[in-house]
Order: sequence, then structure tokens, then C-alpha cells
Amino acid sequence: MRDGTIAPSADRMFSDPYDDRGNVYLFGLYLDGVLASSLRLHVGSADQPDFPSREVFPDFLQPLLDAGKVIVDPTRFVVDDVLARLHRALPYATLRLCGMAAQYFGADHLLAAVRVEHQAFYGRVFRHQLVYEPRAYPHLSKPICLMTIHYPTVAEDAYRRYPFFRTTASEQTMLFDRSRPGAVRWQASTVAREVPSVDVKAAEPAGAIGRTNR
Repeated sequence: MRDGTIAPSADRMFSDPYDDRGNVYLFGLYLDGVLASSLRLHVGSADQPDFPSREVFPDFLQPLLDAGKVIVDPTRFVVDDVLARLHRALPYATLRLCGMAAQYFGADHLLAAVRVEHQAFYGRVFRHQLVYEPRAYPHLSKPICLMTIHYPTVAEDAYRRYPFFRTTASEQTMLFDRSRPGAVRWQASTVAREVPSVDVKAAEPAGAIGRTNR
């Protein structure tokens, strides 16, 4: 709402049908019991091809699915504006989930469906490359472009520059193995508590990320 990307609603909730898909993972990160950030992840494949970016960029993504590629599509990345200014690493702690998902599911592509003004951040941190110029995006008032990386190729470079992004198999299992009830809440809290120790010398200005709403 701060950016004018979505309109106010009577119930103060923002949702779309993709929140209920079988291949979705919805995360909230908490700091001292306060919701600090959120991220939605879809894991797309030939068996589960329904995810938000595919609806907008089918000409690029459908051939990848047809070729058997696995795609992680992060959307709805939001960070509390006040907490982002207090904890400069909070956006990085949240986006750490993207690499965790890509590694756990053996993803070929990790997407970034973002506004033009956020391209530089994703290009610097994850080495994302622009593949499609902005297009209208469902439920949002501002257009979104598509960026992607071939995750297996860039993962080690990202870990070298940001060691905090490294994760263990047990962490990934706690987050993404749905046969373990209660695991998501435990791991989300653990990630959030680690925020103050992260080195973010190359961080984007907190306000630029804190006001992100996709």
C-alpha cells in the first residue's frame, strides 16, 4: 500500500488464488514475536505447472516446464518498514528461503518477478539476469519484469559472497518436508534470530527494500 501497488481492503488482507495451490509455501519471519517479513514460494514443474509468474510469462516459462525443468518462483516478498531500518539484514534473512527452496527441490531456475527499480538489487545479490521487460501482473497496479538465474551455476558464488545463505539438509527438511508438522514455525523463528549477526556491507538502503511489496 505504501508504494501504491495494492489498494486498501476492508479486511486488511491481501491474497489471491495462488495462495491455495498445492505447490505453495507461505512463510512469515518473526523478531521477538513480531511479524517482520513474509515470502511466498511456488515450486513449479511439469507435474505442478501452476504458479504466478507462469501466468504472466508463459512464453518463457512453459518451454522450461515442458523440458522437465524445476522452477522456484518467489513472490509477495514484504518486509516491515520499521524493522527493516532497525535490522538491515532482515531482507537477506527472508530471501535466504529462496536458495533453501532451490537447493531442496533441485531447482534449475530461481526466478525474480520484480519491479524495474529492484532489478539492480537482484542482479547484484543473486546475479539474476533480465529475461523479459515489465508486463501487467495480476492483482498488482504496477508492472513486473522477469529475471532468472540457473541456480546450480550461481549457487557457490552466492555462498562465497554471502556465507549466511548456506543451509544444511536438516534446515531444508524442517522447512519443506510437510510430513513434519510444526517444523516451519521453528525454523522461521531460528532464521529471524540470526539476523543481527549477518554481514551486509553491500546491502541495499533499508527503505528501498523495506517498502517492497510484490
